[in-house]
Amino acid sequence: MRALLRWLALVVVAAAVLELFFLVRIATMAGIDPQSTTFQRSEAWRIATHKGQLRWRQQWVPYPAISENLKRAVIASEDGTFANHEGVDWESLEKAWQRNAKAEEQAARRAQAARGTARAPKVVGGSTITQQLAKNILLSGERTLLRKGQEIVLTFALERMLSKERILEIYLNSVEWGEGVFGAEAAAQHYYRKSARQLSAYEAARLAVMLPRPKYFEKLPNSGYLASRASTIAARMRDAELP
Repeated sequence: MRALLRWLALVVVAAAVLELFFLVRIATMAGIDPQSTTFQRSEAWRIATHKGQLRWRQQWVPYPAISENLKRAVIASEDGTFANHEGVDWESLEKAWQRNAKAEEQAARRAQAARGTARAPKVVGGSTITQQLAKNILLSGERTLLRKGQEIVLTFALERMLSKERILEIYLNSVEWGEGVFGAEAAAQHYYRKSARQLSAYEAARLAVMLPRPKYFEKLPNSGYLASRASTIAARMRDAELP
């Protein structure tokens, strides 16, 4: 019994130390630009392992040096209430869970009818920009309730300790836009041979639409869906509220 209590105490202490590490890391981001994220490092390792080369294109640029078009496009595409919510859009999250549960049920019925295994259903998001930043910069990519809970805790910490403008600045400078392509400046140079400051409304909209599946759309630049969705986002951009 004593050994069990000692083990539980060690687990609690380890968890507390980890949370403290996360909070200190977030606090430093108020004034220090993060050099890399957990996701970036894992992607760099994956590419190096599978392709024998290190591919990592990223150039940090300050918030004013990023086109307002891109800021509005990303908000319109990824998180329409970014400027007003406190980190989590509970309504969108609930709808995403419901859609995912329904998709899983349908996949299970198809598998039963086929007496085999069906293709895994597409997982729908529902995460805000702040949640995506919390996940990419500090956490692993695994999909578990424990990791989701940790993501929400860190999301609230980000919202309390950083301004909305700073959250968006870090997000736009670190998010993936292709294999080994991270951040707005690298994306603008990679796809349009121009700086992030110079992106037009339609160019910004195309980049924003790529975000959920950047490596997929990087290989399909002439995708009809990408062009159509980009036009829709471009039309919504004027209503996107910036922090």
